[in-house]
Amino acid sequence: MKEKKYDYLIVGAGLFGSVFAHEMTKRNKKCLVIDKRDHLGGNVYCEEKEGINVHKYGAHIFHTNDKRIWDYVNQFATFNNYVNSPVSLSKGKLYNLPFNMNTFYQLWGTKTPEEAKAVIDKQIEEYGSKSPKNLEEQALSLVGKDIYETLIKEYTEKQWGKKATELPAFIIKRLPVRYTYNNNYFNDKYQGIPEGGYNTIIEGLLEGVETKTGVDFFQDKEHLLSLADNIVYTGKIDEFYEYKYGQLEYRSLRFEHELHDMPNYQGNAVVNYNDSEYAFTRIIEHKHFEFGNQEKTIVTKEYPEQWDRSKEAYYPINNDQNQEIFRQYKKEAEKEDSVIFGGRLAEYRYYDMHQIIASSLNKVQEVLKLEANT
Repeated sequence: MKEKKYDYLIVGAGLFGSVFAHEMTKRNKKCLVIDKRDHLGGNVYCEEKEGINVHKYGAHIFHTNDKRIWDYVNQFATFNNYVNSPVSLSKGKLYNLPFNMNTFYQLWGTKTPEEAKAVIDKQIEEYGSKSPKNLEEQALSLVGKDIYETLIKEYTEKQWGKKATELPAFIIKRLPVRYTYNNNYFNDKYQGIPEGGYNTIIEGLLEGVETKTGVDFFQDKEHLLSLADNIVYTGKIDEFYEYKYGQLEYRSLRFEHELHDMPNYQGNAVVNYNDSEYAFTRIIEHKHFEFGNQEKTIVTKEYPEQWDRSKEAYYPINNDQNQEIFRQYKKEAEKEDSVIFGGRLAEYRYYDMHQIIASSLNKVQEVLKLEANT
C-alpha cells in the first residue's frame, strides 16, 4: 500500500486547526493545513489598513483564567493591557457595561450597593416569574424591568431576529450584576490584545507547517482525503455528512468597515446600539484595541443576519431541535477511525478563544495517547 504524503490533513486554519498542526509538527508529524478563505487564521484574522489591525470578523478580545492557556499564547505574541469596557447607547444615553454601580447610577441615581439592590429586587418581585417561559420573562426575573427594557430587549431582538417573547429562556442563563464601580467586562485574570494583531499568533503556530489557502475541501474531497492518514475537520459537521440528518441552524453576521478621516470616531473600542432604529448591534473602533494614535480611524458596524449556506455561520442555535440533529451527526463522528472533529462548527457549540485552544490541546493529548496504545 502506498504511503500517504501527510500524517494529518487539517481542514480549516482557525485556532483549533492551527494549534493542532503546531503541536503535531513539534512531534515530527507531517501536516497540511487547508482553508477555503484566502487567508489563514479563521475568524481571528486581522487585516492591516492605515496602520490599524482590523478585526475582519468582529471583535476578538483574549481573556482567560487558565494560566496554562495564557502562557501558551504568550509564546507567540506580546499582549497589551487592553481591558474591555464597552458602553451601550439606549434612547440617546450612554450606559456602562457590564451592569454595575455606574450603570445603576446612570439609570436611577443610586449611589450605594444597598440602594441599587433594593431597586432591582423590587422590580424582580414585581415583574419576574418563578418559571420563565421565554427570554423576556427570564430577563425580568434576573434583573427587573428597567435594565431589561433599556439594555437587553431591543439589542437581543436584533441579535436573534425574533421578539424576546418568542425566544427560549435558556439563551439567558444568567445576567451578571455587579455591585461595584467596575467597568471591566470580563472577570478573567488574564486579558489583552496581541500587539500586532492575532495574525502574529497564527503565524507563530503555523511556522514550518505546509499551508494552502483558497482550497475548498468539498470541491476536491476525494483527492484531499487520499493525501493523509488522518483528517482533522473543523468545518460544519452537517456539511461533512452531506446534511443526511438535516441542516443545523446558525445566526450570521455582516460587517461594514468604514474608514474615517479623523483620529477618533467614538472614543471607545466597543459601543453597543440597543435601539431597534439601528439595524446594527454595535460599532467597533479597532485602533482602541491597541491604543493607536494614527491620524485616521476604521470602524466596523456589525449587523446580525439570518443564516443560509452562502453566509458565514457564527452562532449555533442550540435549541432542542438542532441539538437532536447534532446528536445524530455526533454518533456518526464517533464511529470514524481516521477523522477528528474539532472547533465550534464541527462541535456545534460556541467557543471563546481560550476554550478552543484548550479543546485543541486536549484533543492532541487524546490522539497521542491513542497512538501510544496501538
